[in-house]
Amino acid sequence: MAVLQIRSTPFFDNKNRAFWNLQLAGWGGAFLLRAVSALANGQPLDLLAVILVTTITGFSISLVLSVIYRQLISKQPLFTWGTTAMVLVGAVILHGTIDAWVQGIYYAGSSDTTFAQRFIGLSYIPLTLLGGWSALYYAINYFLTVEQQADRLERLEAQATSAQLAMLRYQLNPHFLFNTLNSISTLVLLKQTAPANAMLTRLSGFLRHTLVVEPGSLVTLDQEVETLQLYLDIERMRFEERLRTHFAIEEEALQAKLPSMLLQPLVENAIKYAVSPQEEGASISLSARVVGGRLKIAIEDTGPGADRAIPDELFDYATGRPGETMSTGVGLANIRNRLTQAYGNDHRFETQSDPAGGFSVSIEIPFQPSTLENPDQLNERQPFTPLSPATAAPPTQAAPGRAIGSNA
Repeated sequence: MAVLQIRSTPFFDNKNRAFWNLQLAGWGGAFLLRAVSALANGQPLDLLAVILVTTITGFSISLVLSVIYRQLISKQPLFTWGTTAMVLVGAVILHGTIDAWVQGIYYAGSSDTTFAQRFIGLSYIPLTLLGGWSALYYAINYFLTVEQQADRLERLEAQATSAQLAMLRYQLNPHFLFNTLNSISTLVLLKQTAPANAMLTRLSGFLRHTLVVEPGSLVTLDQEVETLQLYLDIERMRFEERLRTHFAIEEEALQAKLPSMLLQPLVENAIKYAVSPQEEGASISLSARVVGGRLKIAIEDTGPGADRAIPDELFDYATGRPGETMSTGVGLANIRNRLTQAYGNDHRFETQSDPAGGFSVSIEIPFQPSTLENPDQLNERQPFTPLSPATAAPPTQAAPGRAIGSNA
């Protein structure tokens, strides 16, 4: 059964309502405090009427002060504080005068104090109340102003981050298209129209799939692997049996959220430096698991390693053989920047090259599970058969008999 979630509304979400709530609570509390104090000192009950009148006077004067302060708060500080001090002195004098007059009426005939004496004796009450009210008014309004500025800055930073992520994400399509279109061009020049047409069909399917996802958005690892399979279908047109892949992913990891198109450049990098330079090709493995609330992803290849990789300027993207072309300079730097934009310092991105051969990339990000209406949908696609956590292989080796998406 669905549970309705009740979210509390911020107190100052409606400033007008918050002002009146504070007014009633503040002046009501002041009246209650003075009334209790009078009764505790054995004063007659009819004195409460005098206290009520002076409290209503303070309440009314504070309303006038709020209108004046609202105009002053946006002025220069020197003018604001100077004018506020003068207005506050006038308000205290007015309040003290009314208090002294009311007290004179109440104690008429029973006290021989003069108006000036009553005014001086009672002026500390309006000075305390109105002075505290003024300080609280400015404090709350300045707090709200700072909060609004912080919210505005946060929104601007979020927009800047979103724009940066979108820019980095848009770099990937030209990077990938550069390689694929060169391959198609070569096939056309060699008059291999059937493979060229098949590659164009798969390319259109891949681009159609990637355009559905908003740049900079988060997708599940399951969706990311599906996109990656579409990309590998294109690359297998070029390398055939030379490209061998092996996926080992825990079922829980398939629900994890991560930036879209995060893995494709890493696999493309592995194809470029591991599969292409070697006549026998290479194997590329991808593993993912959840450990201690963190998603750990590893992409490894059996290529010559970074130290023995063919220099970028000698690599021919079109044929998959050493030749003469130039790199677009995206790849790993793009992934590092996207992870920094998405997670700040709360991520790990490491590369490692084995002198004996092989290159690996490790990514660790916070595990953010996706809520699925039907968890069984993770297992509906083929060839994705997720590993159970108990039998999942570590990132450095495959799990025999439980591989997914293998192509040998």
